[in-house]
Amino acid sequence: MSEKQMLVRKAAVLGAGVMGAQIAAHLANADIETLLYELPAKEGDPNATVIKAIEGLKKLDPAPLAVPARAQYIGAANYQQHLPRLAECDLVIEAIAERMDWKVDLYRKIAPHLTPHVALVSNTSGLSVNRLAEALPQQLRARFCGVHFFNPPRYMHLVELIPAADTEGGLLDALEQFLTTRLGKGVVRAKDTPNFIANRIGVFSLLATMHHARACGLGFDTVDALTGKDLERPKSATFRTLDVVGLDTFAHVVNTMREGLSDDPWHAHFLLPDWLHGLIEQGALGQKSKRGIYQKVGKEIHVLDLGTKGYRLANTKSDDSVREILKNKDVAQRFAVLRASQHPQAQFLWAVFRDVWHYCAVQLPSIADNARDLDLAVRWGFGWKQGPFEIWQAAGWRQVAQWIGEDIAAGKALVNVPLPDWVMEQRDGVHRADGSYAPAAQSYRARSTLPVYRRQIFPDALLGERVEYGHTVFENDAVRLWHMDDGIAILSFRSKMHTIGDDVLSGTLDAIELAEEEFKGLVLWQTEPPFSVGANLLQVMQALAPPEDATITAKLAGAMQRLKYTVAGHGSLTQMMHAVTGSGAEVEQVVAKFQQVSMRLRYSCIPTVAAVNGMALGGGCEFVMHCDRVVAALESYIGLVEVGVGLLPAGGGCKEVALRAAHEAKGRDLFPSLKNYFQVVAMGTVAKSAEHARELGFLRACDPIVMNPFELLHVAKAQAIALHEAGYRVPLPPRDIPVAGRAGIANFRMLLVNMREGGYISAHDYLIGEKIARIICGGEVEAGSLVDEQWLLDLERAEFMSLLHTPLTQARIEHMLKTGKPLRN
Repeated sequence: MSEKQMLVRKAAVLGAGVMGAQIAAHLANADIETLLYELPAKEGDPNATVIKAIEGLKKLDPAPLAVPARAQYIGAANYQQHLPRLAECDLVIEAIAERMDWKVDLYRKIAPHLTPHVALVSNTSGLSVNRLAEALPQQLRARFCGVHFFNPPRYMHLVELIPAADTEGGLLDALEQFLTTRLGKGVVRAKDTPNFIANRIGVFSLLATMHHARACGLGFDTVDALTGKDLERPKSATFRTLDVVGLDTFAHVVNTMREGLSDDPWHAHFLLPDWLHGLIEQGALGQKSKRGIYQKVGKEIHVLDLGTKGYRLANTKSDDSVREILKNKDVAQRFAVLRASQHPQAQFLWAVFRDVWHYCAVQLPSIADNARDLDLAVRWGFGWKQGPFEIWQAAGWRQVAQWIGEDIAAGKALVNVPLPDWVMEQRDGVHRADGSYAPAAQSYRARSTLPVYRRQIFPDALLGERVEYGHTVFENDAVRLWHMDDGIAILSFRSKMHTIGDDVLSGTLDAIELAEEEFKGLVLWQTEPPFSVGANLLQVMQALAPPEDATITAKLAGAMQRLKYTVAGHGSLTQMMHAVTGSGAEVEQVVAKFQQVSMRLRYSCIPTVAAVNGMALGGGCEFVMHCDRVVAALESYIGLVEVGVGLLPAGGGCKEVALRAAHEAKGRDLFPSLKNYFQVVAMGTVAKSAEHARELGFLRACDPIVMNPFELLHVAKAQAIALHEAGYRVPLPPRDIPVAGRAGIANFRMLLVNMREGGYISAHDYLIGEKIARIICGGEVEAGSLVDEQWLLDLERAEFMSLLHTPLTQARIEHMLKTGKPLRN
């Protein structure tokens, strides 16, 4: 049964609330036609409530739909008229409110309409799956289990899979494989305990944080400054997270723990403080009501102050000395200093970590099979970079366990329950190369052997697991070329954020040459996202600045350290350089080198495949557009963003736009296709998903989109092998590219004039737009003229260099370096 696939042609989601509608949206993202059910409207169209929910999906931010058009694959249905249509569905997901009586009543209504092969699952966040199963006929119980998506379903990687006593093992295996590849999720199997794994640990962590914040006299904003990015967790940290989740939702989850976990030693702490009850009673529920623990006043963020019972301006910083402790890369030393410090903020952090570790150690056997499942659940469900056990192990397992024991004995921990014996039996921790510790079995559990995981060549690794990225062909500080004994070379950048500097360009050229001699294909894949944010501007500026400009270079170095890789870090390789160095000839040589790399990717003797996950911007996008194939994770954000600093794509991006527009026109009027591309480039549009990138023209119909980013390399290599096995032939360069010429440029000028006169763009925006138009229209030639790629590349390079000389572009560059924000002058 474990080899059997789950074939889902159509699905149904019961419940058109926030979660139900967004689950339906993600099913549509995965090309699954979905019926979305809700109670019939009291008046008018019975489906009015569902139709409103579907329309609402198009307006939400972050967007649950990969592109708005995906909404057409969600059909509106209601329980009164359309229950017989459930027989059309292979998968039925119940996602109504967390009320046992409501769910049980619904199951009784739908049971007669379900087929024997259906998979019926509940998206409960914490109710007993076994109790829910009791409401079903015996024959359906084998096809029922819990599948807990996290909100928002498109973006949160975690799905908890919770079997009931009668659930078929084959169904669980098939569901896990379906959820992993088709929906792109990280699946963790949980035991049927209240709130399962992630919410059980995550909510306890939040409660412990609230308790110790009050005990240490820390404000909510101070706690968020301490528990966000400095701990390698989401910037929403603790109390901002509660506002995002909804204070009423959090209260419900805590209540589930209180009602269902009466024998939990920490039960007395499963309580909400009076101030939080007060906010809920006032309707101050957080982000959805525009007021909660935080509220926005004009452009300022204000935070609730328990002392005054009013709001004050939020402070976004923690104490400097504590931040310095958290920066220490020696994890063991970091926690030793935190524990020894008398600073209230340090004492607070130690106390929270101690009590979370204590809770995880005691509860692990009852909620999860092994330590890996707990850590991955917390990482994927709450956005921690490392799970609780990973952090403990990194800090020194035995030493931390001793400290926790001492604090328990001294009455400092939340409860006086001793650490379980298995904790001290582990010498170095719970994760090692051969698996993660399972206390109930007193053994180490290896990862799942389900066939779907063969597609994850490098799964999300835990501390203690060995990760070896193949065999090195060559490497330097900029790039590494490697392989895995299958004939496919893999090129990975080693620069920060995978920026593209002169060294990366040289390394890429060398890699292509070596790959052509020894391999069947070349895949560009990064060991972690993003694919590339574009230029390593500081490196190139330092390399090209003349000696007398050392002071300028030093100032720019400081500016670039403050710059947070926004648009300035995303452009083609030579952005900003002329304004700094005045070395036009040298800059133009680098532009030419960038174009050379793009063309080598296009015309290599072996297939080239770009495997994209995360941002591929500016120069990174130009690399992507020149590969034979692109395999993109759904969450890929691709765009040519050079206009943000007053420049234009010059690494082959504008040339490629002209080429693709000509191909799409197929001998018809070029202007409609060119207009679409022009708007994308001139506005610096970044795709909000891989599907959106396909709509914008950055991806082609032949470029696969992968739902699970951990399967990206597997699919990319398969594409390279398929191209090789098909008898790969080097593409012939097009020598007869039709261009729109002067007539096309004139049309674009009219559009730009209207935008300028309407106040939508500035005079300099007009100039940049006109130059982009000149390139993609092939320059001042007759409409319908035929040109080649080199003609367009030369135009790119010339127009790029002319913009570098303009004072307004230089002002945009200077502003970006100083502020990290674009200037529209």
